[in-house]
Amino acid sequence: MWAIFISELYYVFVNLTIGANKFFKVIPMSIQWFPGHMHKAQKEIAESIPQIDVIIEVLDARIPFSSENPMISQLKGDKPVVKVLNKRDLADPELTQLWIEHLEKEQSVKAIAITTSNPQEVQQIMETVRSLAPNREAIGKNIRTMIMGIPNVGKSTIINSLAGRTIAVTGNQPAVTRRQQRINLQNGVVLSDTPGILWPKVENPHSGFRLAATGAVKDTAMEYDEVAFYTVEYLAKQYPDLLKARYQIEELPDNDIELMEAIGRKRGALRSGGHVDLHKCSEILLHELRSGTLGKVTLELPEMITQELVEVEIEATRKAEEKAKKKEERRKRYLRNKR
Repeated sequence: MWAIFISELYYVFVNLTIGANKFFKVIPMSIQWFPGHMHKAQKEIAESIPQIDVIIEVLDARIPFSSENPMISQLKGDKPVVKVLNKRDLADPELTQLWIEHLEKEQSVKAIAITTSNPQEVQQIMETVRSLAPNREAIGKNIRTMIMGIPNVGKSTIINSLAGRTIAVTGNQPAVTRRQQRINLQNGVVLSDTPGILWPKVENPHSGFRLAATGAVKDTAMEYDEVAFYTVEYLAKQYPDLLKARYQIEELPDNDIELMEAIGRKRGALRSGGHVDLHKCSEILLHELRSGTLGKVTLELPEMITQELVEVEIEATRKAEEKAKKKEERRKRYLRNKR
């Protein structure tokens, strides 16, 4: 009932405020989600890393930056890292290669792209791990690895494929794994599994939208409409042909509200009176993006991230100055009242 009310209110609002040739600008979404088990996982990871030889970080190939946990960079020190771009079958192949080259600019980082539907590709992870820790095998010691990644990135499926048996629980909902475990792969590699962890706050609002769009954030912690409008605006600019083909639209409308309405009409997401049910339409768009039904899509490029990080820094500086100003005003008021 509440979702229907929000959808109706949103529909009225956007139609009252949007101009014929303007895009509706959604409010930046800030994700703050740090359950107790994630805090515990972070502590356990920090304690275990000194005994680890190689770190395996699983990323979503559609959002390689946004699915990269900055906490891992802080915790890993100088350990070599294998960046695994999973779900490559859902991502734009040209941009995936671009991201691999970009990630490997960082020292001691090797990046590979895989899909868990191909076991041979998953085994490439072990080959890469061995190339980064040749000294351990040379002395007959197991290579000690730790696999990490944000929720719902496919980490558990990768573990089961590497082990050749079901060890980790898999699921389409984020945060399935809750505790750390050690797994002897019986091939000279010991793997430490960790819970999928998000960092305390996603500072880049664009990353927040992308994480939500790809399913890294539970649907109950996001507004479908906001995320869908952000996503469809990006798709209209970067992948217009995919939208045209999937939703049988000859020419895309000039703004996102009209585009979402066109998609809704094509998919029968209508309310009484012939109005498009924007919430239902948003669900359709995001579900088809996540499943790959829409096509192979990558939601960010390295150059985009560079600009966004500049914007984040500017905003952080503004907030810090504003906070300092308020603190000084409170101090002055306190001194006046004390006289």
